[in-house]
Amino acid sequence: MTILVNAYSTRLDAVEPTFEHDLLGHRDYTDPELSEHLHGFIGYVLDGGKRDMSSTLYAIMRHIERVHHHYSFEIDKEQLEPMSDWGWESNAIFYLPDGTVRDPSGAVLVDPDTGEPAEEAEIPFPSDARERKLRSESQLVQLGVHTPETLPPVIGEQEVLLRAADDVAWRAIALFIVAVRAESLASNRPIPLSVLKEKSPMAFEAVTEIEMEFLKSEDPDQQVVVNMAWRYEALYVLQWALGFHDDLKLADEICNVPAVAQAMVDRGDRQIVQMAQLRPTAQILDALDWNQRSLWAARQARLNDSDPPANLDGGVLVERQHALNWLVRLENAEWDEVDTPS
Repeated sequence: MTILVNAYSTRLDAVEPTFEHDLLGHRDYTDPELSEHLHGFIGYVLDGGKRDMSSTLYAIMRHIERVHHHYSFEIDKEQLEPMSDWGWESNAIFYLPDGTVRDPSGAVLVDPDTGEPAEEAEIPFPSDARERKLRSESQLVQLGVHTPETLPPVIGEQEVLLRAADDVAWRAIALFIVAVRAESLASNRPIPLSVLKEKSPMAFEAVTEIEMEFLKSEDPDQQVVVNMAWRYEALYVLQWALGFHDDLKLADEICNVPAVAQAMVDRGDRQIVQMAQLRPTAQILDALDWNQRSLWAARQARLNDSDPPANLDGGVLVERQHALNWLVRLENAEWDEVDTPS
């Protein structure tokens, strides 16, 4: 008797099955129907939102969001072991006809009745992602920042599809004009829209609808002004990703705003786009993992009404997380819809 298997691999490159199987279907992230299917799969795992979110369910949900390849095939029982080897290599989870979601070794990750995992179940993560998690935890502990081991690794190098360098450059240009406008409003010396357009016409080609609404407003809400002024922190991260700065400083204070602004002025919009080049992917993911754990610690301190460890600034961390999550396409969200869960 054969077994029907649906496999969900997060690897960007397809790892073709080498075991004996009858392939019924294979689609990748370019298939528009896959996104809808994965959304439904998440709904199944969470039982339509009825299940309490656990660390396991959260990690599985994130895995499904990162799926790049969906395979459907039938195998004989004798092929379970080689399928397991392939599952670990392709970083896949399996859905079987009994309604279970399983890890590559076949252990139950999601029981269809209880939603609970088997004790031996292990959520697959790429090796570089696991190593990155351990490094971040070790470095943060040295600063007095402690985070739970249950916080999962961030996306790995074999899974991530970063934003294009020129897209990052355009976003940086847009953020700069938004932050400059906010800063001028906050200081009661508003720079007219006409002047901003003259100084940076390219920025107005890159701003989002929400940003454009803010730029055009003569008297925006003060909280909106504050929020938009914080975009200097997101801009700082994008500048770092583009190689403007050697390192990201510890998020215990706001960035050097004059230096961030001068970095944009010195290069000019057109040069920023034409010369755009991202730093190595591994470095961006290192920053993402570090920042996400730091953000968890800062938020936890706030919930406990205590001082954040290492004087971490939650506002700075949120803006950095926004930029980094956008860079790695978290949930495939565009800028205005980017979430910053921790």
